[in-house]
Amino acid sequence: MIRILKYLTRREWLMVLVSLLFIVAQVWMELSIPEYMAEITKLVQTPGSAMGDIWRTGGMMLLATLGSLMAAVIVGYFAAVIGARFSRRLRSLLFNQVDSFSMEEINTFSTDSLITRSTNDITQVQMLLTMGLTVTVRAPIMAVWAMTRIAGQGLEWTAATGVAVAILTVMVGFLMFFVIPKFKKMQMLIDNMNRVTRENLTGLRVVRAYNAEGYQEAKFEEANGELTATQLYTSRAMAVMMPMLMLIMSGTTLAIYWIGAYLIDAAQSPDRLTIFASMVVFSNYAVQVIMSFTMLVMIFIMLPRASVSAKRICQVLDTAPSIVDGQRREGLPGVKGEVTFRNVCFKYPDAAAYVLKDISFTVKQGETIAFIGSTGSGKSTLVNLVPRFFDVTEGEVLVDGVDVRAYKGEALRDKIGYVPQTAVLFKGTVSSNVAFGENGGDGYSTDQIKKAVAIAQGTDFVETMEGTYVAEIAQGGTNLSGGQKQRISIARAVCRAPEIYIFDDSFSALDYKTDRVLRSELKQQTAGVTSMIVAQRIGTILDADQIIVLDEGRIVGHGRHRELLQQCEVYRQIAMSQLSEEELAL
Repeated sequence: MIRILKYLTRREWLMVLVSLLFIVAQVWMELSIPEYMAEITKLVQTPGSAMGDIWRTGGMMLLATLGSLMAAVIVGYFAAVIGARFSRRLRSLLFNQVDSFSMEEINTFSTDSLITRSTNDITQVQMLLTMGLTVTVRAPIMAVWAMTRIAGQGLEWTAATGVAVAILTVMVGFLMFFVIPKFKKMQMLIDNMNRVTRENLTGLRVVRAYNAEGYQEAKFEEANGELTATQLYTSRAMAVMMPMLMLIMSGTTLAIYWIGAYLIDAAQSPDRLTIFASMVVFSNYAVQVIMSFTMLVMIFIMLPRASVSAKRICQVLDTAPSIVDGQRREGLPGVKGEVTFRNVCFKYPDAAAYVLKDISFTVKQGETIAFIGSTGSGKSTLVNLVPRFFDVTEGEVLVDGVDVRAYKGEALRDKIGYVPQTAVLFKGTVSSNVAFGENGGDGYSTDQIKKAVAIAQGTDFVETMEGTYVAEIAQGGTNLSGGQKQRISIARAVCRAPEIYIFDDSFSALDYKTDRVLRSELKQQTAGVTSMIVAQRIGTILDADQIIVLDEGRIVGHGRHRELLQQCEVYRQIAMSQLSEEELAL
C-alpha cells in the first residue's frame, strides 16, 4: 500500500501536511470540550457562582465546538480533493501503461482484470486515502492525547477503560483473522464476474444461435453467487461488530458512572464535587478513546481490500513493456517501402514450439506479396512482426533497410497502413473512423476521406446512411455488416497514405466482385506502395508479385501463381479446393 503513495505529487503532500495541522487543531478543540463541561458543572454546583462566568465558559465551549467543526470540514475537503486527483492520476497512468504494452503483456493480464484494476481497484484505494486523512490520522492522535488527559485521574476508571480497550482489541483480532481473507478474495471474484459478463455480451449472437442462454445464466449465477456469498460473509461480520462496539462504549460509560457513584458516596462532602466533575471529564475522554479505536477498526477492515487493490495496480504500473522503442525515425537513404525478413524465427512467450521457423524474403517498393497456408500456419503472426506487435525470437525484420527494433514505435507505424483480421471500429462517425490515424480526422480533409472510402468501395453504402460521412458508428461497428466494417477498415489504412499496406485476411467478408474491384482500384490509386496480404482465397492473390506458402510455420513455396501451381503441392491443393481446373488455367 505504501508503494502506491509515491504517485502523490508534491502539492498533494503539502495538502496532507496542512490537513495534519488542522487535524491536530480539531483534536485539541474536541478534547477541550469535556474540560469546559467540568468547569460549568463546578460553577453550577458551587453556591455564589456568577452567571457571567457560566456564560463565558459556555461560550468558549461553543467556540471550541464550532472550531472543531470548521477544522473537520477543511480536512474533509482536502481529503476529497487529494483522493479525487490521486485516482484520476492512477487511471491515466494505468491507461497509458496498458497502451504501451505489447501483446505479450496484454496476455499476461486478462482484459477483465485490467478493467477491474482501472475501476474498482482504484476506487478502493481512493476510499482508503480519503478515509485515511479523516480517520486514520485523527484516531491515533485522539486516542493517545485523550489517554494522556485521563492518566492519573482515577485508577479504577483507568482500569475500566483498559478492560474495554482489551475487549475491543480481542474482537478486532478475531475479526481480522476471519474476515480479511474474504476481502482479499473479493477482488478476484469481481474479475471473474467481469469476465463472465463481458464474455456473454461479446458473444451474444453465438449464445442465442445455440440457445445457450440457460448455460450462460448458470455461469453468471455461479460467479454472482460466489461474490454475493463473500460479500454477505463480510457484511454479517460488520453487522455483528457495530452493536458490539456500541455495547462496549455504553458499558464503559456505565462502568465509569458506577465506579464514580461509589467514589462520591465514600468521599467527604467537600471532595464530592471535584470527583463528580472528574467523572464527567473522564467519561467523555473514555468515549473518545473507544471511538478512536472504533474508527481504527473501520480502517483495518478497509485496509486489506485496499492493499490488495494497490498491489494489483502496482503490478501493472511496474510491468516494464518487453518492446522498447529505438531512436530512428527514418530508414536508409533511398530505401522506401521495402520489407525484409532475415532468418526469422518466432515463438510466443512461455510457448515451447516455434510458430515461425527460418523465414526469409524481401519485398520491394510497389510490390505485392501474399501469404497463404492452412489455418495455424503462422500467416497472421508473420505480418504482425512488421508493425512490431511482437518481437522476433531469432533473426531480424527490416523496414526500409533498418531493423524494426531500431525505430521509434510511432515512426515505424507511421509507415504502415494496417487492416486487422477482425475489423475494429470505434464509436464515432464514418469520418472519425476513416481518419483514425490522425486523431479522429483532424489531419485529413473531407476530400481525402471521401477518396479513401471510394477506393475501399464504400461510397455506395456510406452515402445512403443518414448523415453520410458524419453518420454515427456504434461501438464495435455493430450497426454495420461485416463487409461494410471491412471496407471502412480498409479506407482507414488508405487514408493514411502509408509506405506499406498490411491486409491480414481483410477481404474475407467481401464478395468476389467487390474484392476484385477493390484490389484493382488499390493497385491503380496507390501505385508505388508495398502491399502485404494474408489471404485464404486464391482469387485474392492471383496477381501478387510474390506468393509465400506457409505450412507449420515454414516456407514450403515461394513464387508467382503459375510457378507455384507447378512446383508447390500445398499451394496446388489449396487452389484445387477453391477453383476448377478451367478457372486456374484462365
